[in-house]
Amino acid sequence: MSAPLHKARPAGQGRALPDTQQGMRRRNLSRVMHTVQDEGPLSRAAVASRIGLTRAAVSTLVDELIRAGLLEELGPERPGRVGRPGSALAVSGRGPAGIGAEVGVDHLAVCAVDLRGEVRARAVRHVPNRGRSPEPVLGELTGLIDRVVAEAEGEGLWPAGLAVAVPGLVARDARTVVRAPNLGWLDTDLGPLLPGKLPLTVANEANFGALAELWLGADTPRDFLHVSAEIGIGAAVVVDGRVLHGNRGFAGELGHVPVWPDGPPCACGGRGCLEQYAGEDAVLRAAGLESGEDRVGLLAGRAEQGDAAVRRALHDAGTALGIALTGAVNLLDPENVVLGGALSGLSPWLLPSLRSELARRTAGRPCPVSVSALGPEGPLLGAAHSVVRGVLDDPAAVAERG
Repeated sequence: MSAPLHKARPAGQGRALPDTQQGMRRRNLSRVMHTVQDEGPLSRAAVASRIGLTRAAVSTLVDELIRAGLLEELGPERPGRVGRPGSALAVSGRGPAGIGAEVGVDHLAVCAVDLRGEVRARAVRHVPNRGRSPEPVLGELTGLIDRVVAEAEGEGLWPAGLAVAVPGLVARDARTVVRAPNLGWLDTDLGPLLPGKLPLTVANEANFGALAELWLGADTPRDFLHVSAEIGIGAAVVVDGRVLHGNRGFAGELGHVPVWPDGPPCACGGRGCLEQYAGEDAVLRAAGLESGEDRVGLLAGRAEQGDAAVRRALHDAGTALGIALTGAVNLLDPENVVLGGALSGLSPWLLPSLRSELARRTAGRPCPVSVSALGPEGPLLGAAHSVVRGVLDDPAAVAERG
């Protein structure tokens, strides 16, 4: 199973590096990595031409990246080119890998992605996590991480870092879950509860889903609003290719925008929140169905069979989504709204009322709404690819570590 990196952030848009000779070297190493990753296989001469450096300078950088196990030589370029053929360079299929993990309300998942963007190992466990304390949940997640790392190491990979997607608010320290209403977690530092040897990043699952859409989606604009809808509903605002985090890192809590202020109470402490009308549990209740393991599959199957109650519940959920999104669209004026997460599988029955509500309520031209091809895989893939992007943005850190 693989998910290649189709689109890459332009070189030089990673972490800021000091404007010194050493900083310039680090930036150029990143430019070489991004160029080969985006367009390879390429010769040294082709890389030099694309990034505007001399062949000698590029050759020095390439040799360093090869020694670090980040690039590999595939042999002579294909015939037909003018001049003496050079050796084709490609991003290594061995070496660093990004480990992504996801804590869901009803599942745990882990995957390993190599520098080429391919998923090389994966483990999923369906388990109800609502109301469980963090320690046993993260203990089980650690077991899955260990399994995936061992499988990846068997293929010549080693973990460059761990990124964890969670359904809740994450502090700017990128470790502490401040509040996850659907899990029942408060002020939980995940660092001491996860494998301590790996650099750790924790982020809201909608943010990782948006990054996956940006990096892996087809023709995704650089300004869009990503909605990740499952039991809870989150959103991420992407502006000029970057996720907008907000002052405290809490931006995007679309699920707790009130749709009807006097509506039913929500786990967040408010009333009438969007999740009470468009979350998976809410749609199941409205359709008169019991919750099970494959809730989306159940709803989709019933809707395809013409079940009137299910179709009405999905229509109403789409209406609620449209109302909540109206405020965000009018405020932010995104180029597009992308529906991701598990509910993307219900888009044929959600989108008509969602689009109608948006068109009726937004100022000016209606905002287009598309459906993510990644679906519920987005947050997990975004987490793993975020580690990979870190290696591409600063390969010198890996070279120095090795």
